[in-house]
Amino acid sequence: MTLTIAVSDEVRTLAPGFTHLAVEAHGLINGPSDEDSSALLDDAVRRLTERLGGRAPHEDPHVAAWREVYTAFGAKPSRTRNSAEALARRALTDAGLPRINRLVDLYNAISVAHLIPVGGEDTDHIRGAMRLVRSTGQEPFPTVAGGEEAVEHPEPGEVVWRDDEAVTCRRWNWRQGTRTRLTEESVNVVFLLEGLTPATAAELGAAATELAESLEKISPGARITLHDPA
Repeated sequence: MTLTIAVSDEVRTLAPGFTHLAVEAHGLINGPSDEDSSALLDDAVRRLTERLGGRAPHEDPHVAAWREVYTAFGAKPSRTRNSAEALARRALTDAGLPRINRLVDLYNAISVAHLIPVGGEDTDHIRGAMRLVRSTGQEPFPTVAGGEEAVEHPEPGEVVWRDDEAVTCRRWNWRQGTRTRLTEESVNVVFLLEGLTPATAAELGAAATELAESLEKISPGARITLHDPA
């Protein structure tokens, strides 16, 4: 099945400087976090520290742009931070970045090093086309609350990623749902790299190329496709 990714006109109007780039991969080999994936995360923290030069993550122009667009659709960016800012803030604490599994570690490292939101979706669990839309408030969002499976609903007007079945990520890239997240059994994946002006298509492309190269190292023989920015 050919994966389709679309951005609604409502979202384009809200954020005319938005660009996304998809890296599609089939036949990946995942597993628990290891020394190699941990080293990628450590290097990403080093690169982030150099980039910020003592500034807080929200002072970076890329992160500031995400804060502005979060405010535009009604989210409070200091309470529900975009995924790149949330990871960057955690990277700079004593706790450091979490170790989840090799594929998640890899795309988190790219996100932190380039300070752009990056997500991974298990395409074997995606139903129909992936779409970035403004929510009606009625769509289901499968998640976990208090250690138990739960179904939430986004706020009306909230920007969400969804497929034919349900919301897959709330508040643009704030919190991923449980159905399509990457597990150690995931083998077919789409990685989404997202940018807002002043991030350029060339910067997204550089991050995507680095991601693809890392995927090839941990999964020799995987079929990896870099799609054009859209």
